Amino acid sequence: MVSNRPRAVVSLSGGMDSAVCAALAARDYDAYGLHFSYGQRTEAREFQAARAVAEALDLRDFLHLGTDLFRRIGGSALTDSSIAVPKAPETEPIGASIPVTYVPFRNAHFLAASVSWAEVLGAETIFIGAVEQDSSGYPDCRPAYYQAFQHLIRTGTKDGSIAVTTPLIHLRKKEIVALGLELHAPFDLTWSCYSSADFACGECESCVLRLRAFREAGVSDPIPYAHTSLVSRDA
Repeated sequence: MVSNRPRAVVSLSGGMDSAVCAALAARDYDAYGLHFSYGQRTEAREFQAARAVAEALDLRDFLHLGTDLFRRIGGSALTDSSIAVPKAPETEPIGASIPVTYVPFRNAHFLAASVSWAEVLGAETIFIGAVEQDSSGYPDCRPAYYQAFQHLIRTGTKDGSIAVTTPLIHLRKKEIVALGLELHAPFDLTWSCYSSADFACGECESCVLRLRAFREAGVSDPIPYAHTSLVSRDA
């Protein structure tokens, strides 16, 4: 069926933030999901989640790309098995310092692939679920990062007209949950845990932030957890 709607590429990790982004994109665009497997600990589980979200939201296509770049470079607990995934910190707020789960300059690679595909598709917009508030403090989730990348797109693409949009970047996590519920984002299909693929650990920063967001939004997180005790303290 021929559509008159504009096209958009969505960087789809399989987590709750990217699922809400995808729901926003699917509401207003013919949306195309792009997922990367990059040697992360929960690579297979994240791929499963991303593909399921794409199907649930009826995205027009789902492109799965793989790279061993980050695994070979190392330096992150997500891609280097010799570095343990830490529990959420107890002596400082989450995000007060850059944790060992930061994957160096990862989002630039995701964006670059998204721009390449957008050029081929004739898509005018790229969605990525970066969040600055209530996050782990990763430097590639800051607004200035995406402003700089937008300049790169303007100067380094054929038409220079593709726009990067980060609709969640200034939202608190509980606001993202509320927005997702409004959009009927399939939270039950998503996966956020850094270390486990069966039951979410409930102890890493990603789990703790997610659990707290659902609690503060007044709803239950629909995915299974091994532990939920750390969510009772302040982030």
